[in-house]
Amino acid sequence: MNSSYAVPAVALVVVATVLVGAFGLRISRTTSDFYVASRTVGPRLNAAAISGEYLSAASFLGIAGLVLVQGPDMLWYPVGYTAGYLVLLLFVAAPLRRSGAYTLPDFAEARLASYAVRRLAGAFVVGVGWLYLLPQLQGAGLTLTVLTGAPDSLGGVIVAVVVVATVAAGGMRSITFVQAFQYWLKLTALLVPALFLVLAWQGDGAPRHAFEEPATFREQRVVRVDDSLDLKLDRPLTVTVTGTVDGRTHDGRRIQLPAGTHHIERGTRLTFAKGTTVPTADRGTNGGMSTSLAASREERPLYATYGLILATFLGTMGLPHVVVRFYTSPHGVAARRTTVAVLGLIGAFYLLPPLYGALGRLYTPELTLTGDADATVLLLPDRLIGGVGGDLLGALVAGGAFAAFLSTASGLTMAVAGVLTQDVLPTRGVRHFRLGTMLSMAVPLAASVIVGGLPVADAVGLAFAVSASSFCPLLVLGIWWRRLTPPGAAAGMLIGGGSAFVAVAATMAGFPGTGPLHALLAWPALWSVPLGFLTMVLVSLATPGRVPTGTEAILARFHLPEELSAPLRAR
Repeated sequence: MNSSYAVPAVALVVVATVLVGAFGLRISRTTSDFYVASRTVGPRLNAAAISGEYLSAASFLGIAGLVLVQGPDMLWYPVGYTAGYLVLLLFVAAPLRRSGAYTLPDFAEARLASYAVRRLAGAFVVGVGWLYLLPQLQGAGLTLTVLTGAPDSLGGVIVAVVVVATVAAGGMRSITFVQAFQYWLKLTALLVPALFLVLAWQGDGAPRHAFEEPATFREQRVVRVDDSLDLKLDRPLTVTVTGTVDGRTHDGRRIQLPAGTHHIERGTRLTFAKGTTVPTADRGTNGGMSTSLAASREERPLYATYGLILATFLGTMGLPHVVVRFYTSPHGVAARRTTVAVLGLIGAFYLLPPLYGALGRLYTPELTLTGDADATVLLLPDRLIGGVGGDLLGALVAGGAFAAFLSTASGLTMAVAGVLTQDVLPTRGVRHFRLGTMLSMAVPLAASVIVGGLPVADAVGLAFAVSASSFCPLLVLGIWWRRLTPPGAAAGMLIGGGSAFVAVAATMAGFPGTGPLHALLAWPALWSVPLGFLTMVLVSLATPGRVPTGTEAILARFHLPEELSAPLRAR
């Protein structure tokens, strides 16, 4: 890709983000403006802002990469991401807005009158937020590396600086305009190149069905292996090698590898002839971090699919950066209308990444070997179109990718900083919120520099599993079950969310590598979500005397229209 176009495009997105955020700062006057935009954001603007922050690195880059590597089964990701809003609409959106809370910990304290439950909810908000921020920063690093060859950490640092400046300066009022602008930018950045890519594909004579036959190299291709891997061959493979294979060093020799598994050392260059079938790569671990959840999908495909569905369907309602936006709606009806609009906006967007994944299987199949499948979207314009046209379209895609990182990271930073300010730092206020903003970004930025990580869609999927196991039971039972008690809520979050978090940590550490236990840990939602619900119910039933006084009035406020519940608020 020609960086002479892409780098200015990324810079333009960054400058536009700062300018739009400055506009929001000019009309941000009060503390309420700073935290919840004074609860005056209408459904259309709020829907665009929610869509902007929800469509993250996993949506813009990760889904296409997963479809490229593992095929149509990965379409459950966009389906689950979208359907999560339907669950949110049916069970949570309006009551959550009527609660009058600023954050999820605020909701927990208002519903259960327990500061301990509030602190526990705050800890999970911070944990989920940091887990979700990590792939945004990694995706930014990947994008800048593909564009310029810069170090992996530089893109994350740029995103961190811009996000901290925007959020700390203008708060919720500022990032509302930023995220709404970035949704339309991201949609345009995928839609316009996709139209040209489809036209080029139709005129190229490439196969019409990308997944019915094994992926092959459509032209001679040199692949550089950046991290050691194992090639699994079903049949002999003739390839030119510069580097080390199976412990033997070759200097540009053409050799034949027999069927079986062959170890390729880091830095080796493999030259594949036109028409060669792309071999399967087993990357094992990378710096102690599991590089894919593919093994568990292959070993237990049905279990993995159901685990993914449950995590994405139920995890959306507990994502702190999504939930906090409903507090900006004027009333419960506006919150519901916002959710309906979000379903349409993100549904339209999710039609595009799978198309890039399918085209990537035809034109960038070597990415399955290099481990850079998330770069599919960035490289396709140059591969299909080339020339100045391909460079310009690639620049548009690169700008959209950076918009994805900035918008999602802004929402997550806002949510985490709000919790740190209210529940961790010794005093509250706008000045301390700005300190919380810097703290909320510092930890994931350091982690992204130190540990590398999973493919972005996998990492986000794990964050969804923790969210579904902790906040989904709290919200659903807190809104719809009067007998929930503080001990029940605390136990459910600790056991459900805590077990999911331990499973996530084990998966990211690469333990265990294969087998039934690996599948259970890699896709924990199928057991951790029911465990969270069951624990909350059983412990609450065992502590009936701990039901907070005034629960009936609180639930009435959640479920009655604002004009009817106003007398209850005044009492």
